Amino acid sequence: MYKVFVNDRAMILTNVKEIGEDTKQYKLKKCDISQVIKEASDLEGPPISLYHKNGEKLISKLKKKIPAIYAGGGLVKNSKGEILFIFRNNKWDLPKGKTEKGEDIETTAIREVEEETGISGLQITKTLPVTYHIFRRNGSYRLKITHWFEMHTDDESELIPQLEEDITKVEWKRTSAIEDALKNSYANIKLLFVNEIAE
Repeated sequence: MYKVFVNDRAMILTNVKEIGEDTKQYKLKKCDISQVIKEASDLEGPPISLYHKNGEKLISKLKKKIPAIYAGGGLVKNSKGEILFIFRNNKWDLPKGKTEKGEDIETTAIREVEEETGISGLQITKTLPVTYHIFRRNGSYRLKITHWFEMHTDDESELIPQLEEDITKVEWKRTSAIEDALKNSYANIKLLFVNEIAE
């Protein structure tokens, strides 16, 4: 099962038929994906799920309906146990960005964190869950598949927001500030913090 976010609402991708009485389920192979996405984004509507019998092919079947874009990002910790956040489009977020040609996903994640925050000396310490969300660009839907990594750095130099990417602030945050930031963040970012709140 996967959660695929449309705006901040999760659409369930599953190989289980009829996962709940209130849930509206569509066959992934046969559905009009544009219509399903519109329904899934309606905050007043019922929960939506997409069904395919083969659980291992759920994402590949969805990618046949919506072109995929791959991205990498980081949940970065320092020696004080703080976590690095960016502020973009009036929301707290984690640094991330699209892969470049010939680049592996770990390289993408480190490069994007460096570019968006000005931080350096990053080391990947753990692989985190992949997140999925659907957005619209130039009239067409895209599926963004973001690979996340926990990272560590001892770099204490000045943080520099990448203004050309509409990032206006970069900040290290501790536990209470993290909880406040997550109240004004995205649902797929909150998923990464289920087991990842700094001490």
